[in-house]
Amino acid sequence: MDVSPPESAPASPAVAKPVTPRKVNIALQGGGTHGAFTWGVLDRLLEDDRVEIDAVSGTSAGAINGAMLVQGLAVGGRDGAKQALEKLWSDIAGKLAFSPLRNTPIEKAIWGYDLTWSFAYQAFDTLTRVVSPYQINPLGYEFNPLRQVLLECLDVPRLQRDPKALRLFVSATNVKTGKPRVFTRKEVTVDTLMASACLPSIFRAVEIEGEHYWDGGYLGNPALWPLYYERGAPDIVLVQINALLRPELPTTPSDIMNRLNEISFNASLMAEMRAIDFVQRLLDGGRLEQPRYRRIFLHLIEDEDRMREFKLSTKLNGDWEFLLKLRQYGREAAERFLDDHAGAIGRESTMDIKRFL
Repeated sequence: MDVSPPESAPASPAVAKPVTPRKVNIALQGGGTHGAFTWGVLDRLLEDDRVEIDAVSGTSAGAINGAMLVQGLAVGGRDGAKQALEKLWSDIAGKLAFSPLRNTPIEKAIWGYDLTWSFAYQAFDTLTRVVSPYQINPLGYEFNPLRQVLLECLDVPRLQRDPKALRLFVSATNVKTGKPRVFTRKEVTVDTLMASACLPSIFRAVEIEGEHYWDGGYLGNPALWPLYYERGAPDIVLVQINALLRPELPTTPSDIMNRLNEISFNASLMAEMRAIDFVQRLLDGGRLEQPRYRRIFLHLIEDEDRMREFKLSTKLNGDWEFLLKLRQYGREAAERFLDDHAGAIGRESTMDIKRFL
């Protein structure tokens, strides 16, 4: 008689538990074609199931990236958003391929992506310093390749009305009042995005409902307050393009102008950071009551060491090779953030806020 022990039942295969994504708000700075860095950041974040985007606030290139992100997510989820962003930037490169503001092959071999010393850029830069866009263009007709791209890529009715679309905030500067205007998703059109990206030395102010607007970066690059006023996720991830620190003293006209732009476009952000830090310290000391005042967790994705190497002129460079390099830098910066700080989302801030104070 067989008395051998019965065979053990086969072990059940281990089943991985589904990942519960942690919601974050995304705040996107502007910076011309340097916005391709943000494209890379978003591209990498969309691949990580641990992170779910709750709302987006953006200015200029950040607003355009944000609009395409929100539209793409509503239409096709994460893959749809990745495809929408890639189409946006490939279309921008295609339109700017015919721009006179490009280095010739010889100039590119000498100066790389920097346009500063090219004849075309020198002529353009001089013209914008002595003649306004109203003198150059008195009839108001304006061919802007960015507008053409947005007309082709942006589905305004879908963006405004799709119930699946995330909250979106776009910042612009009211020329008359000198106050910021934040457009919500249901107000976003091609004109609001063009207003958010309107540099007054290059383009005529964009008129919306009888008011004229310039680039939102002067008063909100980007605006953070809509993200925490709306009582969404407590985490804000700032994607920084404009350098806070430049150890060297700018001495050339181009470098001086670049630094002035960086200081101007970071000023409002730094003011908001001071306000957030003040409230958080009052909460820590028990001097404010929750939930009326709530804790905000701040995070930062940046690559200042690489981005500060690019001159002011490169913000107008639409060379596809250059845009892909910026995209790769953005992906690598997002990868570092996820590796180091994904576990802190919803629990604590990882940004060194003292850098902004």
